[in-house]
Amino acid sequence: MNKRTHYCGEITREHAGKNVVLKGWVQRSRNLGGLIFIQLRDRSGIVQAVADGTRMEAEHFKTAESLRGEYVVEILGTVRMRGADAVNPQMKTGEIEVYADAVTVINASKTPPIYIEDGVSEQEAVRLKYRYLDLRRPSVQNILRLRYRVMKSIRDCIDTQGFIEVETPILTKSTPEGARDYLVPYRQKPGLFYALPQSPQIYKQLLMVGGIDRYYQIARCFRDEDGRADRQAEFTQFDMEMSFVEPEQIQSVIEAVFRHVFKTVVGVDLALLFPRLTWREAMNRYGSDKPDLRFGMELSDVSETVKGCGFTVFENALANGQIVCAICAKAAGDLSRKQLDALAEFVKTYHVKGLAWAIPQEDGSVRSSFAKAMHGDSMEKLLSAMDCGAGDALFVIADQKHTALTAMGQLRLKLGHELNLIDEKQYNLLWITEFPLVSWDEEAQRYVAEHHPFTSVMDEDIALMETDIGAVRAKAYDLVLNGVEMGSGSIRIHRSDLQARMFETIGLTPEEAQVKFGFLLEAFQYGTPPHGGFAFGIDRLVMVLCGAESLREVLAFPKSQAGVDMMMDTPSAVSDDQLDMLKLKIQKSL
Repeated sequence: MNKRTHYCGEITREHAGKNVVLKGWVQRSRNLGGLIFIQLRDRSGIVQAVADGTRMEAEHFKTAESLRGEYVVEILGTVRMRGADAVNPQMKTGEIEVYADAVTVINASKTPPIYIEDGVSEQEAVRLKYRYLDLRRPSVQNILRLRYRVMKSIRDCIDTQGFIEVETPILTKSTPEGARDYLVPYRQKPGLFYALPQSPQIYKQLLMVGGIDRYYQIARCFRDEDGRADRQAEFTQFDMEMSFVEPEQIQSVIEAVFRHVFKTVVGVDLALLFPRLTWREAMNRYGSDKPDLRFGMELSDVSETVKGCGFTVFENALANGQIVCAICAKAAGDLSRKQLDALAEFVKTYHVKGLAWAIPQEDGSVRSSFAKAMHGDSMEKLLSAMDCGAGDALFVIADQKHTALTAMGQLRLKLGHELNLIDEKQYNLLWITEFPLVSWDEEAQRYVAEHHPFTSVMDEDIALMETDIGAVRAKAYDLVLNGVEMGSGSIRIHRSDLQARMFETIGLTPEEAQVKFGFLLEAFQYGTPPHGGFAFGIDRLVMVLCGAESLREVLAFPKSQAGVDMMMDTPSAVSDDQLDMLKLKIQKSL
């Protein structure tokens, strides 16, 4: 074989008259008798080659006649300009073609089970099964190139700020970090297990104990969670930790990274400082701890406004210490009754009892699900308080505060999409700060860490840990991009007494804490510096930047939503000999 001189997509009019050697896959071949037009593809793009039977050696023309889709071939030829009427403006190489002198089949191909081109719909299961073929699609390769550029951009930026990259172990200890661990049996001592890391959390804290001061890593992480569009069992995150810092210093580093990535990868200039909302503000105004601020429609607590209105649903809610919250959807007054009923069913999936709505009319009347139950001028006061006029739509929910706000926040998002209020070309980043330290888990009947059990407490709330743990705020912060949580971080607990107190709060006995985290508690007794950090998902960032709807689109070899690698057919059974070596026995399901 000859040495390749150029990539297919790199041939331009400047190469006219030059001899080239190209190698790649046949996208398609059209035989017009004495002329064969071959579209040759490699990772750079497609170029058209022409095999002319009147000037080629018969052997090479016969080879050209045999070409089929996805054959791997080598073409030697001369670049020439196309005629004006033959220029293809849809192709990057549409001004030229390669006049072939020789065509060689390097490897033949069976007919592929999927179409290897963009714009063709294929079932995802088939694409995942034949992922090595799906990877040949230009759109998939473009995503992987973008992903590489994102990671390179992150490293280029962070390397200028005094950080060093440190790899941490993949085989580690099983610790409670919010999700189930993937376990790996230890052959030398049956009954003992490693765990795959959900994050490098403990190791990076120990690196701070070790005096590294500024650490980062692009780390592989593993969580045994049910799949969804923005979640995979294994994922990649940017992870960092710093000593002797406050939240603002960590946030400044992350803002610099995001500004650099957006500028170098997609050519977008982000704000010098990202806006900040406390968790309480975000919940009260948007019903979400990851609000999408690309549109308005803020929530309002109208409890005082509707007090004494006569509507039993509102009155009973207020009597039971609940709230009444509302949003006004501007210019949404043409929603049909069927659409309004569908929205009512939608909010019920978020555990509220129902949705009240009102649509003022031009003649002063109100089309509503509850107006008749309102006394006197109560409806007018409510509409006025919400600045809801003719042609607008008012939505009201009465329930427990967190439940009502969460449901209304989801309704806000749904209306934002359905009413086309969101500018998809806009990037809106903000910090959410002062999260609750813990939340109550009804199923477990105990408090659980809102972020993770190593998160430090706001200094002014330390005393509340003994009297009102539910009111304690954490030195925790999330970065949100267009309503998607990009990552989270916190200032960590660096004192062993506070760490032991936190373990006690989430239900770990001193003995259990010693078994699971004894090494950490001991390390904290040897002069641990105050420290904090942050981590964000590379996969989610790439997903947003390329407009993908699922993480599976931005990974080279993704798993299905059920966590199955359909290409490798795994997870799969292993031999009895392997199980015997590990002293494991499979319990048959009943």
